[in-house]
Amino acid sequence: MDFGSWIWILFLILTISPMFKQFTLEQARLRLIRSIEMKRGSRLITMIHRQEAISLLGLPISRYINIEDSEHILRAIRLTPPEMPIDILLHTPGGLVLASEQIAHALMRHPAKVSVFVPHYAMSGGTMIALAADEIVMDCNAVLGPVDPQLGQYPAASIIKAVQQKPIAEVDDNTLILADMAAKALHQVEEFVFKLLLDKMGPDRAKEVARILTEGRWTHDYPVTCDKISELSLPLNPDLPEEIFQLMELYPQPAQRRPSVQYIPLPYGREEFKKPHN
Repeated sequence: MDFGSWIWILFLILTISPMFKQFTLEQARLRLIRSIEMKRGSRLITMIHRQEAISLLGLPISRYINIEDSEHILRAIRLTPPEMPIDILLHTPGGLVLASEQIAHALMRHPAKVSVFVPHYAMSGGTMIALAADEIVMDCNAVLGPVDPQLGQYPAASIIKAVQQKPIAEVDDNTLILADMAAKALHQVEEFVFKLLLDKMGPDRAKEVARILTEGRWTHDYPVTCDKISELSLPLNPDLPEEIFQLMELYPQPAQRRPSVQYIPLPYGREEFKKPHN
């Protein structure tokens, strides 16, 4: 066999190997998802947005909540019997308001119990989806975030505040139009969040919590911790199943030449610390 043939064989191996690895990973995910469903008697839907090397060249692709996500989740909900609970695993920085509201509205309308699992974070639109659930099951170190709308790179609340601090004659027409859109966006999101919360608390409390989460009192990346969630009277459950962490391990970040975080991936028992060190 000549050198050129070896080059072609090596090329085929390098091409097929990532595809086989991805197929094996997908099958492991499906097996664990089915195992969790059988254990809980529910349908499990995952929406995990993180970088993952899925192309032939191994290029990482970042994801956010989009219309494609809402189409898939709405179809999964339609395929779920009304009496079957739904579990949805969220790991997302947020995304489109329209897609997030569609998912949240569909979950809210599902007759059986809806549980949202948050192992690490579900920000912005992810928080909006979590608010539609009957319970939010979170790790003690996981966080949600504010749901104040953003227009482009600016928070809607900040646009309105900036316009209000200047005489109207000094504000250009484009900024005034942007401020009008920002005011509408704030009102629409607050009204929608209020509807999501109405069945979980009284109307006065639901209105107050909706205002807190949407008015822009925090930066958009502010971490809403479990303690804050309890203060807001949201249905928090801190007992996140261990299988959810196992499932997250099957959605790895792309490998780097030098890992930014490194540790020995084994659980340590207390006896490890009792042994004398020489």
